[in-house]
Amino acid sequence: MASTLELVLLYLVAAVLGVVVCRSLRLPPMLGYLAVGVLIGPKALDLGHDSASMQHLAEFGVVFLMFVIGLEFNLPKLRSMRRMVFGLGLSQVGLTMLAALAGNAALALAFTALGRSWSLGWQSSLALGGALAMSSTAIVVKLMVERLELESEHGRRVMGVLLFQDLAVVPLLVLIPALGSSPEALVRELLVAGAKAAALLTVLLVGGQGVMRWWLTLVARRKSEELFILNLLLVTLGLAWLTEHAGLSLALGAFVAGMLIAETEYKHQVETDIRPFHDVLLGLFFITVGMQLDVWVVAQQWPLVLLLTVLPVLFKFGLVTLLARWFGAAPGVALRTGLYLAQAGEFGFVLLTLAREHQLLPMHLENAVLASMVLSMLATPFIVMYSNRIVMRLSASDWLMQSVALTSIAKKAIKTEKHVIICGYGRSGQNLARLLEAEHIPYMALDLDPDRVRQATAAGQNVVFGDAARLPSLMAAGLARASAVVISYPDTASALKILHHVHEHAPTVPVVVRTLDDTDLERLRSAGATEVVPEAIEGSLMLASHALALVGVPMRRVIRITRDARDKRYGLLRGYFHGADDDTVEELHQERLLSVNLPPDAPSLGRRLGELALQTVGVKVVSLRRGASGRVVAADEQLQLAAGDTLVLSGLPEPLALAEARLLHD
Repeated sequence: MASTLELVLLYLVAAVLGVVVCRSLRLPPMLGYLAVGVLIGPKALDLGHDSASMQHLAEFGVVFLMFVIGLEFNLPKLRSMRRMVFGLGLSQVGLTMLAALAGNAALALAFTALGRSWSLGWQSSLALGGALAMSSTAIVVKLMVERLELESEHGRRVMGVLLFQDLAVVPLLVLIPALGSSPEALVRELLVAGAKAAALLTVLLVGGQGVMRWWLTLVARRKSEELFILNLLLVTLGLAWLTEHAGLSLALGAFVAGMLIAETEYKHQVETDIRPFHDVLLGLFFITVGMQLDVWVVAQQWPLVLLLTVLPVLFKFGLVTLLARWFGAAPGVALRTGLYLAQAGEFGFVLLTLAREHQLLPMHLENAVLASMVLSMLATPFIVMYSNRIVMRLSASDWLMQSVALTSIAKKAIKTEKHVIICGYGRSGQNLARLLEAEHIPYMALDLDPDRVRQATAAGQNVVFGDAARLPSLMAAGLARASAVVISYPDTASALKILHHVHEHAPTVPVVVRTLDDTDLERLRSAGATEVVPEAIEGSLMLASHALALVGVPMRRVIRITRDARDKRYGLLRGYFHGADDDTVEELHQERLLSVNLPPDAPSLGRRLGELALQTVGVKVVSLRRGASGRVVAADEQLQLAAGDTLVLSGLPEPLALAEARLLHD
């Protein structure tokens, strides 16, 4: 029998190999976890046969998954997407579960007519319908992010349905255990479970928000990252324990914990801190799911597995497509929405496991359903990859609709030349458009928000609906005749696509890119950006100019100082001085500044900067302050170092430490 340490090592090795393979194939890591779980499971290579000790740990993956869902739950988001969430999403989940009930009833009648018994009750079919109604948020969102489709017409519909599915898990976690009780006690169990959930949620949500904000503020004031993370684990697991002992589920308590923290100002910090636990434990959960799959039973029942794979996928595809059309989507958009939501989801595994624990599914059917869910998820990246071809074949009008959209862009741009193409018409894009209008410079803006485009067009502004990351949209907007392209939204992946298109088809057109900070500055410049404007650096320049003006520096000199800083292409401003609050994982991969003062016994005294070769370790000398005079001089390679000199170095933490050692101890 393998020891606990050996089992942990086995799971870690399997997880690493699965993720590496999936990353190399550009597939979601979840598929790798499922695949290695099948391989090392007791029904395949039998490497992890003593997996009982890992089951409890894997349950925490579900707990943290529900916690993250609770963090993302907020009323403003629901209100803005209410038509997609409570219209399209509610219809999809409700009709899928009704279809499972109807299908089970039809099969029971058919078997009775043939003189055979049908053992699956309506409780089992309802639980199975709830599991099959789920789609994979993790896989679909990752694929849409990579394809830059989150803000597209079908992308927003997909996100609305996924959001409702996530919310629907909460009542299903209460419903499925009640369905496992005897028929005589079913109504009583449902009422008791519902009353418990309502009472507990009311107490926690009404009185819990103030307590949670007060407690997190108290912890945050201690300025200890370790204490803050320990507190998050305590709150999440503590509420999960509370709901479990109230006769509900661990996942429900974690969801409530996420909801309570989502209403505080610590939400974003919590998301960052909890991510490693969530990802690792959720990966472990999917490995244990894969281990439950009996490949030999699947091989023996392959017709049933194939049927359970194809039928639900086709049914969900058809249902979502029809519902999307009912709610006003164009044929192509409806078909894409259906294709993206046709697969099974991670919450389906959670509900399927819950149904098994309450004896709602026979073992042979559970294995077949589990296999079909895994297969449908494995097929998802390929369905999405070929979605355009599938839509073109199924909808003769889709290519026409796309042509009409491009024609409308071209129609507006046909008489425009030497104009500026604005990619994205948010606040930055709109401010830029107003400045261009004031200077009588023509522009053409592309945006993916139909409401924003409609309102801006009604106001007489030159905005059209189109994806700036797609070459046809850029060409229709008159890329070849444009005087400049401005990417006004901070999305590096999208900006790189636009830069590629411009470089290939209009290499003489300059491109200005907006970013949040200077992290990707060199990457964007090497891709062809004429200028990159980091918001953080521009903000610091404006702060400096206002501060200088307020302390009495003449305005002409202030303007010259900020102009000189910009002329140096942000070189002096890249990086920051390290503080006690900067020890996060993200900060360790960003450039920072370090001041090094040379004492009288430093071995580098009398040597020239060029001789020290600090650039070979990845460090740049930003400036040098003479010890005797206090004067700041240019960091020239021929400059000879003297006692009392202070060097300002720029680089990553580890190279900075090497450079400091070379200056002071080498």
